[in-house]
Amino acid sequence: MTGVDADRYQLADRNISRIGYGAMQLAGDGVFGPPRDPDEALAVLRAAVEAGVDHIDTAQFYGPGVVNVLIREALYPYPDGLALVSKVAARRDDSGAVLPYDEPHQLRAGIEDNLSTLGIEQLTAVNLRLMDSAVPDNRFVDQLGAMIQARDEGLIAGIGLSNISLAHLLRALEFTEIVCVQNFFNLADRKSLPILHECVAREIAFVPFCPLGWPRLQHEQIRTDPVITGIAQAHGGTPAQIALAWLLALAPNVLLIPGTSKRSHLAENLQAGTIALHPDQVTALTERFA
Repeated sequence: MTGVDADRYQLADRNISRIGYGAMQLAGDGVFGPPRDPDEALAVLRAAVEAGVDHIDTAQFYGPGVVNVLIREALYPYPDGLALVSKVAARRDDSGAVLPYDEPHQLRAGIEDNLSTLGIEQLTAVNLRLMDSAVPDNRFVDQLGAMIQARDEGLIAGIGLSNISLAHLLRALEFTEIVCVQNFFNLADRKSLPILHECVAREIAFVPFCPLGWPRLQHEQIRTDPVITGIAQAHGGTPAQIALAWLLALAPNVLLIPGTSKRSHLAENLQAGTIALHPDQVTALTERFA
């Protein structure tokens, strides 16, 4: 399998390919419980690394625990240079509901749980994922304090933020270096564009989640749009590849983590890195969904 672009960017202490892999979909339905096909889940992880992927995004609450266990079973001992990135501040209850787990001591516990299930001593980065749109108040500062302590003690190499506002990013930067921001962003939803611009200016990696749209209606809008399908035909690619290539073309600090539970989709996603959109095509896509 080929397709991972050689273009790279810095993430904490690693220089990684701009196309990585998001492991969320390896869990069962609703990101809860074991996968329908455990053998395929393991095969996807191994195929990703064999293809040159060196950035895997995960979380202890995927499953919960299921995805991290799969990663360890598939890849341990991990290849040199592999960036394992997780997120904290959420947990799952017995019914699968996602609940806050974001007190400072819980953030620390979440980091330690990730390390334990993955079988490692340090994560490349951990994102503090906000569960709501609260303002960056003293509670947010206390949460940052727990992340800073974990980094200073060597449990994580870098601190990231997820599901945040621009105000959160600017507030965080008053206290510490931020190595990445992971926000919802794709062709059809660009509310995080001011955050992307700030990350470009400060050379912070920007990692869009749901890069092909969510929910299904938005995903179908992207997949079937005539401008996208026309550009896909011109490149001999697929609409999904064009949507991913557009993200890569926006800025050099954009890192992709498209997820899938199938090797065929993995290969398709990785091939997006070989598609060089013409500036006029980037403009057409941008204006189409403006």
